[in-house]
Amino acid sequence: MSPMVAIFCETRAEWMISAQACFRYNFPLVTFYATLGEEAVAFGLNETGVTHLITSTELLETKLKGVLSQIPKLKHIISVDQRRVSTEGYPPGLAIHSMASVQELGSQPDNCEPVVSPQPSDLAVVMYTSGSTGRPKGVMVVHSNLTAGMTGQCERIPGLGPKDTYIAYLPLAHVLEMTAEISCMAYGCPIGYSSPQTLSDQSTKIKRGSRGDSSVLKPTLMAAVPEILDRINKNVMRKVGEMSYIQRTLFNLGYNYKLEQVKRGYDAPLCNVRRLLGGRVRLMLSGGAPLSSATQRFMNICFCCPVGQGYGLTETCGAGTITEVADNSTGRVGAPVICCEVRLRDWLEGGYTNQDKPHPRGEILIGGPNITMGYYRNESNGQDYFVDEKGQRWFCTGDIGEIHPDGCLQIVDRKKDLVKLQAGEYVSLGKVEAALKNCSLIDNICAYANSEQNYVISVVVPNQKMLTELARQRGVKGSWEEVCTHPAMEEVVLKEIKEVATSIKLQRFEIPVKVHLSPEPWTPETGLVTDAFKLKRKELKNHYLQHIERMYGRP
Repeated sequence: MSPMVAIFCETRAEWMISAQACFRYNFPLVTFYATLGEEAVAFGLNETGVTHLITSTELLETKLKGVLSQIPKLKHIISVDQRRVSTEGYPPGLAIHSMASVQELGSQPDNCEPVVSPQPSDLAVVMYTSGSTGRPKGVMVVHSNLTAGMTGQCERIPGLGPKDTYIAYLPLAHVLEMTAEISCMAYGCPIGYSSPQTLSDQSTKIKRGSRGDSSVLKPTLMAAVPEILDRINKNVMRKVGEMSYIQRTLFNLGYNYKLEQVKRGYDAPLCNVRRLLGGRVRLMLSGGAPLSSATQRFMNICFCCPVGQGYGLTETCGAGTITEVADNSTGRVGAPVICCEVRLRDWLEGGYTNQDKPHPRGEILIGGPNITMGYYRNESNGQDYFVDEKGQRWFCTGDIGEIHPDGCLQIVDRKKDLVKLQAGEYVSLGKVEAALKNCSLIDNICAYANSEQNYVISVVVPNQKMLTELARQRGVKGSWEEVCTHPAMEEVVLKEIKEVATSIKLQRFEIPVKVHLSPEPWTPETGLVTDAFKLKRKELKNHYLQHIERMYGRP
């Protein structure tokens, strides 16, 4: 096999240029999230035996420098920045190059190597996932997996071509972003590079009065994760809450009128806030985690464009199901794309079977040419992958789905999220969290249940602006940390949780009885969520163990 090249870098043009060069010369690519911890990156580099690493100066100096002595096979580091890197403090025998110097070296005729076209079965990428549990696993993606997965994705994007503009800001080490960008390149669609901190005029790293990347680029296509869309939803609704009574009434009238029009398959030129993302977005696709029906409907109404959902995993090369552009329903992830099949397997322990009414339910299995080849040097492949009697590869997702009569899939549960309470009731933690994210006071929430107890508890990242105002109204003073730990503010949040849970008809035993308010937000950098903003339950439990024990009445 050809030598491997690793990329540990933020999303930027140099990332994709490097990846395309590796594909062209049939060098398998090893990818890591830029937010992955240094120990995890060192583990992956050692596991794959990488000798060449492409990274940024910032990541090199802040994350890699301290662990380079633990990676003996690494001989060359290529920095994508123009900034010169001092070699002081680095292990002997390790060469550090700039990308410009490597490009100059490659432009010389004597150094040109012949192009080596990869075969469909050749390894293209070992994609390390941060994962919600345990150490990272490297998913082995061959070239035929990539072409199959992207064929399925592109078929659901009508008119994709040079007239489109795609804005790239999600982690390129995530299969959704990588395959989206490669698809754009294949169809001649320009790509503009951004980041979550500079995406819109209201983003955190955009100076007040300045324009964000979306306003300048005016993209027509964008991918998103629910965390980003939830944030947009809450920011807009917060501004609506600050309007005068007349303005707020007019907005609500327009919103409700347009909601009825959208449900009927029509549009109306009301509540249009699409200029927040440049004004030209014609299609948004959400993936990586379930998108709440409320947020999806809000985006459909206010951005005047289809906001669809996709379902896929790294192990399925990002392909599985995608909603049709004309599908106005919410809460579903669409029908299988043309490169794969989906079937349900009974999960008796959780009470899900193909005989369930009104729709069959069970664990989602995805099969087809997009199913990857397993985990790099991992003995547990047989637990997740299998080959059927016809020779087709399948992946067992661990997600629980429900098939509607029109062939569309809805994600209803996850095996790992199901907890049996002391009284015998089963609680889906993911279901509870998805429902309670609609609370205006909540930015993020992790539900927790112990099988030895008979009630659910929760850890909440509250909305700082709203909770601070409520604290002021109630005479609660102090720092943000003091506000969050004040018993009166816990009661305020718990009251809203119960009101929202009751309004959306959560079962009594599903509603959290106690809450801890966390003053720190959960970002991939904290290690408490993945790069797709999925909760890392094990890390969250360990991080908040003292508060969990307090909520369960232990000293």
